[in-house]
Amino acid sequence: MPTQLRIYTIKQNRLRDFVKEWKETVLPLRREHGFDITQAWVVEPSNQFIWVINYNGSESWKTKEKQYYASAERKKIQPNPARLIAKSEQYFVEDVL
Repeated sequence: MPTQLRIYTIKQNRLRDFVKEWKETVLPLRREHGFDITQAWVVEPSNQFIWVINYNGSESWKTKEKQYYASAERKKIQPNPARLIAKSEQYFVEDVL
């Protein structure tokens, strides 16, 4: 199952705004599209939002991501929480436990 770690550095003084919007819009929509979000954290001193997302379906990660971002529901998200991201890092990770 593909698992991705995402680390977002959020614009100064906007971390709580980002978390609220992400929880209200992105989180439920990701789940509707078959993704599983297993963890999410904030690191206040560095304005970071970190989350783990999995996908365990029959389609490839790349295909599923394209479908998610192309969906009418995703395009309708306003305001888009992504506007608050200053830097984005994404890494596929493997469980070693």
